[in-house]
Amino acid sequence: MNNPLLYFNELYQEELKLTSVKIPSACCFTTIGVDGFPNSRFVSCKEVVNDHFIITGSKTARKGIEAEQNNKVALAFWWTSTNVQVRVQGLINELDSDSSNKYFQERNRESQIVSIVSNQGEVLDDIANLEQAYKVVEEEYREQVLSTPTSFGAWEIIPFRIEFLIFSDSRFHNRILYEKEGDAWKHTLLKP
Repeated sequence: MNNPLLYFNELYQEELKLTSVKIPSACCFTTIGVDGFPNSRFVSCKEVVNDHFIITGSKTARKGIEAEQNNKVALAFWWTSTNVQVRVQGLINELDSDSSNKYFQERNRESQIVSIVSNQGEVLDDIANLEQAYKVVEEEYREQVLSTPTSFGAWEIIPFRIEFLIFSDSRFHNRILYEKEGDAWKHTLLKP
């Protein structure tokens, strides 16, 4: 395949047919920390749009701050049902507020409320205060659509390198590396 994003989607659809994993869209998102060390955490890839991977989260949390300071990031997917690993390197850009609103409204209500009452990653002094704030928002806005907090953002990751590793029982795994050259993708096979 000449387009690794089409190949990604084909492999992902196969995984979705077979998986019993609760969040099959989970992936490891790596930024360069403010201290210069790589920093990884799991996020949910919302979708692939216009050949860009979309993720969301708190702009004021470590991942948001680090993405703002250094736009070089990586994603890693591991699909257990099909034994496929996908590694993505790319540049991250924050999307506009309309996109943030769209993705925020797609979240379940509990996640929305947590995004409103919790400054993700800050020191927690007393869980009871956070739980109380949650109950207040839950009760006060019971019948209303919740507004997207200014701290919630959506980002696109524009890939320039994607590697697929399809595991084989023979240990001669199929490794395909795609690298962006101008507007085209070049692919090479790698030794396992």
